[in-house]
Amino acid sequence: MYYYLNGEVTHKVPHLVIIDCAGVGYACRTTNYSLAQLQLGQTIKMYTYLHIREDVMELYGFTTEEEKNCFTMLISVSGVGPKAGLSILSATTPEALALSIITGDEKALTVAQGIGKKIAQRIILELKDKLAKGEVSGGEPVELPAIKLLPENKSNEATAALSVLGYSTEEIMFALRGIDMKELTLEDIVRQALRNMMK
Repeated sequence: MYYYLNGEVTHKVPHLVIIDCAGVGYACRTTNYSLAQLQLGQTIKMYTYLHIREDVMELYGFTTEEEKNCFTMLISVSGVGPKAGLSILSATTPEALALSIITGDEKALTVAQGIGKKIAQRIILELKDKLAKGEVSGGEPVELPAIKLLPENKSNEATAALSVLGYSTEEIMFALRGIDMKELTLEDIVRQALRNMMK
């Protein structure tokens, strides 16, 4: 319903920011990472997700599309609600989360408040499965060539991690072009690819 809000930051407290858009104040629940990017009086674009239940209608906002993509991906996992999604993204960056999922690093997820080992394992299991089926990019099916999630194949893992962040196959192929993967860690490859996308 709301893709993003573009307005002035008028108030912020832990996990909540108020964005004034043409005189209407929108309360957006958000992460520590996004909150740290915001200053009072600043004009900002917040990418949003509207969560509706029978008794609740809440707006969630993020300063980057990557963080929003990770949030919607996390809450697609059974047993993971918006509160848990915010907790995880308050404890890690979208890039680190993507790498944790691809490499099966459950400890990186359990550092988040309220996230135990069982939930972390479920997140990794379900999202790896969705990734292998090409179902993680914005909730739409994507064709990712030859992703086997093999630990020895940095190219496949980097492609998988970038797809978790919501990038298309074409964007990923362009971003990875020219990167010497032999001497770089997986994390460095992903970071360099993200820099390439910003050019």
